[in-house]
Amino acid sequence: QVQLVESGGGLVQAGGSLRLSCAASGTTFSINAMRWYRQAPGKQRELVAAISRGGSTNYPDSVKGRFTISRDNAKNTVYLEMNSLKPDDTAVYSCNAAAYTNIGYYVGDYWGQGTQVTVSS
Repeated sequence: QVQLVESGGGLVQAGGSLRLSCAASGTTFSINAMRWYRQAPGKQRELVAAISRGGSTNYPDSVKGRFTISRDNAKNTVYLEMNSLKPDDTAVYSCNAAAYTNIGYYVGDYWGQGTQVTVSS
């Protein structure tokens, strides 16, 4: 089992910045890919950033250049630095982690509870 706990959401004005954190705990599994998703009311869930265990990153065009994902493998923690925030970035942000055994078998994907980010105009 893997528990993911997010923090860092809140209310910010357009153009401002926020930093989200997501810490994985309660597991002996290896956490490989970690991702941030967001979902706004009435919209589908959207991947906003992904990072491999080795540090390779991926972003959709909607956030590229504004959001930066990073991780601390020793702490099993992933971060999302969000700059130049827009009202369209308002959503619940959730982190996701893919867990594997120490010999490389996929265990499953786990989710945090989500944290609200609200960007006012």
